[in-house]
Amino acid sequence: MISSNTDLIKNNFFSINYLRETETLLQEILKDPSKIEVIESMAQSLKQLRETDGRLFILGVGGSAANASHAVNDFRKICAIETYAPTDNVSELSARTNDEGFHSVFIEYLKISKFSSKDAILILSVGGGNIEKNISPNLVKAIQHAHEIGAKVLGIVGKDGGYTAKNSYCTLIIPTVNSDRITAHSEETQGIILHLLASHPLLKVAATKWESVK
Repeated sequence: MISSNTDLIKNNFFSINYLRETETLLQEILKDPSKIEVIESMAQSLKQLRETDGRLFILGVGGSAANASHAVNDFRKICAIETYAPTDNVSELSARTNDEGFHSVFIEYLKISKFSSKDAILILSVGGGNIEKNISPNLVKAIQHAHEIGAKVLGIVGKDGGYTAKNSYCTLIIPTVNSDRITAHSEETQGIILHLLASHPLLKVAATKWESVK
């Protein structure tokens, strides 16, 4: 019985602490005007993209790939932006990984999609990519390709932002509040910012279902 109560107290402490970290992280964003400006700039860029018939390609791996898939739905259905995530096509992704290597899966997807200067990529990543350390070179190559053709690069990334932050039009760097949970907090915050953008009055053009149910 004592052991059970002790475990319960420990678990409660972790849950409360984790939620407090998330609260702190969001407060860090809220109190930094430059970060709010980045979010607003991102909304403006996506609005312009839609108005000029550009397409949005959302790139991410791991949990960020799942966020990309979710965002594709929201941006297409709610914001009427033509949006794609290469990781949604598991057949092509696995074939290219098997035959050519994972480092080139995004750039080759963009090339075959006739990615042009009027399109944009949105990078979702914990670290943002680092070519020297061979971390997410697939993202780095996609960003380099976007620069070569004059397409806009946006990003929502964690840690120090990596290659994405240094080579994008605008990137939100998610604050680090606990170095042991950078991945978890980065990916959960991606979801919040993506929902913010899909709900933004500059972008939202279609009503969402449950708000209309009485």
